[in-house]
Amino acid sequence: VQLQASGGGLVQAGDSLRLTCAASGGSFSANNLGWFRQAPGKDREFVAAIRRRGGITYYADSVKGRFTISRDNAKGTGYLQMNSLKPEDTAVYYCAAGPQSTISSEMYSARGYNIWGQGTLVTVSS
Repeated sequence: VQLQASGGGLVQAGDSLRLTCAASGGSFSANNLGWFRQAPGKDREFVAAIRRRGGITYYADSVKGRFTISRDNAKGTGYLQMNSLKPEDTAVYYCAAGPQSTISSEMYSARGYNIWGQGTLVTVSS
């Protein structure tokens, strides 16, 4: 499966954006889905993840209550709804897919994902 993230842009603090992760060429529903981000000069960090059937979600503390991850397996698409955006949310956002067998602790880690899409840039101005 291949992944393509889209939906980034330039917004002001307090605004909302919805990122989309479109899958092609494989079985999207067989994989867990994660979102990561990388700000300039920083390491890539976990943002949110969702199990393949969508029933279990995981969030970084920094986005909990503001971001919502979801997926539509019939459409082969994942989403990251981002509300109340802050300047510190500025980063390139990546979606990634990983095997259903990934244990919970590794859902928060890049090690839990073996397929990565190209990123989409989100810039939040103050």
